[in-house]
Amino acid sequence: MKEGIHPKYRDICFVDLSNGFKFVTRSCANTKEMIKMDDGRELPLYKLDTSSESHPFYTGTQKSVDNMGGRVERFRNKYGKTAAK
Repeated sequence: MKEGIHPKYRDICFVDLSNGFKFVTRSCANTKEMIKMDDGRELPLYKLDTSSESHPFYTGTQKSVDNMGGRVERFRNKYGKTAAK
C-alpha cells in the first residue's frame, strides 16, 4: 500500500444523542472530540442523531400507514373504483 493516501482506520465511539447509547466500532470518520470509556481507553467521539437503539423501525414503535385511522382505506374507496378510460 502507498503511504499517506489512506484514511486513518481506528476504533471510534459512536454516541446516540437521543438516548445516550454508546457503541465502539472501527471507522475512518473524522472526529474532533475524544471520550473516556469505562475500560480506561480514550477514543475519538462521533455523535449520532439516531441509531438502531432509538430509530422507530428498529424499536418497534413505527406506525403503519394502514393502521392510522383508515386513511388508506378511505382513499382506496374514493379513488380505487374508477375504471380506466
